[in-house]
Amino acid sequence: MVLPHARADLEAEADAREFEELARSAGAEVLERVSARVERPSPRFYIGSGKADELRHLVQVLEANLVLVDHALSPVQERNLEAHLGVRVVDRTGLILDIFAQRARSHEGKLEVELAQLKHLATRLVRGWTHLERQRGGIGMRGPGETQLETDRRLLAERVRQLQKRLERVRTQRGQQRRARLAAGMPRVALVGYTNAGKSTLFNALTRSTVYAADQLFATLDPTVRRIPDLPCGPVVVADTVGFVRKLPHDLVAAFRATLAEARDADLLLHVTDAADPERERHIDVVNAVLDEIGAGQVPQLSVFNKIDLLDKPPSMEHDRLDGPRRVWLAAATGAGIELLRDAIVARLSRDRVHGTLHLDAGSGRLHARLKVLGAIAAEHFDERGWHLLIDAPRSMLEPLRGEGAEVLARLLEPSA
Repeated sequence: MVLPHARADLEAEADAREFEELARSAGAEVLERVSARVERPSPRFYIGSGKADELRHLVQVLEANLVLVDHALSPVQERNLEAHLGVRVVDRTGLILDIFAQRARSHEGKLEVELAQLKHLATRLVRGWTHLERQRGGIGMRGPGETQLETDRRLLAERVRQLQKRLERVRTQRGQQRRARLAAGMPRVALVGYTNAGKSTLFNALTRSTVYAADQLFATLDPTVRRIPDLPCGPVVVADTVGFVRKLPHDLVAAFRATLAEARDADLLLHVTDAADPERERHIDVVNAVLDEIGAGQVPQLSVFNKIDLLDKPPSMEHDRLDGPRRVWLAAATGAGIELLRDAIVARLSRDRVHGTLHLDAGSGRLHARLKVLGAIAAEHFDERGWHLLIDAPRSMLEPLRGEGAEVLARLLEPSA
């Protein structure tokens, strides 16, 4: 049973279809869909009392045992709806959290989902103890409910603290792994896009891996990193990330910062879009909005329009006069256009990569050490004049070193170098 937040336009219908797909992804059977125009949300039910009565009758007729609401409900609204309908009510945030709980596979992913669930539950804890609460003071009005509620809150807060400590340790380890990849000097590419756009299928095609991929929302939650082999520009690290969706709960955006950090730290984003989806332009806007929110809005993008086999469109590549390849049309499931994408990645990364010789005198030991740690030195030898280095590294890695005082490095970083 689905109750979407409806608007009288085509966008509302697309949103409703997506919410039904979310419900099915969570394992629910959709019996009926009820729309309600809400000009001013009711503090009691969110919807009006007449629509709530209509919904209660429908629940009884269909013998439904769950109502899903395509909107974030307050704890009071959720509690009142449950009491009025006589069945469990779950809002959009709770539904997405449930899907994430089913899909998380890594230790870190499970910790992040549990933490987000507990934070969501903290505002709704009172629901389970309404029969014991004593809100008013006075003799005979102070019962065990208040004590039990405080105990539950304390236990929940303690569990949240434990999860946060464990997550910090895991994130520290993942951060060390990410810094090691940065120090290796390998270009980094991250796949981003709306959920179910085919990112994992494309990831497998590019890296020749067997990462889980399925035609369902949020099939991938945990960050997965592999190398793209046999590229002319050398090895490239590519990361698959969690798919985005409209109105993605902020707690989840914050919780999955480890996955999203792969996008923020990338040299190039492959923005994957389902070319056959009539809502593709709106999905592109949603993804860009989330990228801005996590601080990855300025990372260079290469648009990848996937699933062209559903459009009977041949693979192709579009270029921009200044940035080079800007859009690739392909079908990851069949492999059509994958070579075009590999060529586009090489072209985009090569223009943002510094390759050349650098001479440092013996007094530039500090700069030499920094370049060594960053993994920017492909080859070197030392003689009485100093170090003779072959530099091969992303421009973004070397730019912060401009202030080290070496004019030769500044000259190497010039576009004409």
